[in-house]
Amino acid sequence: MASLTSALLSSANALNTFSQTFNVIENNITNANTAGYARQDINLQPLPFDPSGGLAGGVDPGPLISSRSEFLEQAVRGLQSQLGSAQQTASDLSQIEPLFDLTSTSGIASAINNFFNSFSQLSVNPNDSLARQTVINEAQTLAGSIQHSAAGISQTLANVNGQTGQAVAQINQLASQIASLNLQYQSGAGAGQDAGLDAQMHADLENLSQIANFTVIKTGDGGFNVALGGQTPLVIGGTAFPISVNSLSNQTEILDSQGNDITGLIDQGQLGAMIQEENTTLPGYVTSLNTLAQSLADTVNGQLAQGIDQNSVAGAPLFSYDSAADAASSIAATDITPSQIAAATAGSPGGNGNAVAVAQLATAAAINGVTFTSFYGNLGAQVGNDIATAQQNQSQGQDQLTQAQTQRSTQSGVSLNEQATQLLQFQQAYQAVGKMVSVLQSLTETVIEMVHE
Repeated sequence: MASLTSALLSSANALNTFSQTFNVIENNITNANTAGYARQDINLQPLPFDPSGGLAGGVDPGPLISSRSEFLEQAVRGLQSQLGSAQQTASDLSQIEPLFDLTSTSGIASAINNFFNSFSQLSVNPNDSLARQTVINEAQTLAGSIQHSAAGISQTLANVNGQTGQAVAQINQLASQIASLNLQYQSGAGAGQDAGLDAQMHADLENLSQIANFTVIKTGDGGFNVALGGQTPLVIGGTAFPISVNSLSNQTEILDSQGNDITGLIDQGQLGAMIQEENTTLPGYVTSLNTLAQSLADTVNGQLAQGIDQNSVAGAPLFSYDSAADAASSIAATDITPSQIAAATAGSPGGNGNAVAVAQLATAAAINGVTFTSFYGNLGAQVGNDIATAQQNQSQGQDQLTQAQTQRSTQSGVSLNEQATQLLQFQQAYQAVGKMVSVLQSLTETVIEMVHE
């Protein structure tokens, strides 16, 4: 009788264990597509079996085991930061790519050629009013083209500035969420078993990695401390330390919670890319465009000043700009009249000597040892190269990230086929034990009846 009772209890315990296993499998299947979720398994443990000693054996549910690999998680986050940087750069620079299309018939390169060609045409008939007006028209077109490109870069800078503020806000929001999850771990709510809490934590960390680079240290209670840029505390336990953005002398600064400049620590993710664009890349384009505008205006105006117009008056300037710092955005054609164009040299009134001299500036090494067209071509090539590099990094980064995510999924993802197989296996075991319980119950009732007789 004791053996029957022991066997019955062992079978009932097995039914309870399999029931818990069903719950784990069901949870895995339900969360197969949940962001940050890692497959959990229940570690079944055999109970001692020694019939002579009264040990009936059986099975007990062991602890839940997470399949998550923090090493693979870190690999995915690192590649996510690199991809975020490349994607941001490619997206932002693509906004100005049309401004530096060297093959365009309406861009700066074409406008430079047309401008100097207009002086070549003027030299053929220096007193032709139509040719003189064409010079003025082409000067207006050239100035407008340079202004248009400068305005396009300025607009992109403004867009990036706005995105920087949004990125900082997102970082602070995610930091707050991570700190809140850490408090749940500290309170014992996680206890290393809460797959939902674990999924939320890793989803937040992965989202954060898209925006900026950071390092994490797992705490003893299961939470995570986060250091932005590997050095600046962003989350310590249940406390978040918000960062902020500041603009100083047209340079973007990222400040920690104490107001310290941590800009140099953030070199990956979307924010890292935006910092590079705001502080280096886009200002560099503007500087080159300012140099072109100032040099072009000064050189042409200087040559015109050496000649005389149709009234034998010293040549008036054809271009104006406010200052070297914003020459590209402020360059404009002056209110010169056709008769004021100094096509002649001082010694040859009515001639074409000065018009020829201005036309020859097109092939002169007038700016940093190269022609105006070559200087602009170098700038356009630099922009194109920067965009091509960002796009290549984006493509390679996506491939590398996909590979890392595949490795992670193989390790900790939920395979519906695998879970279905396990479900069938445990279902069969559950049914078998259920039949055993039925048989044992029948035997027990028979023994009891025999005893009563």
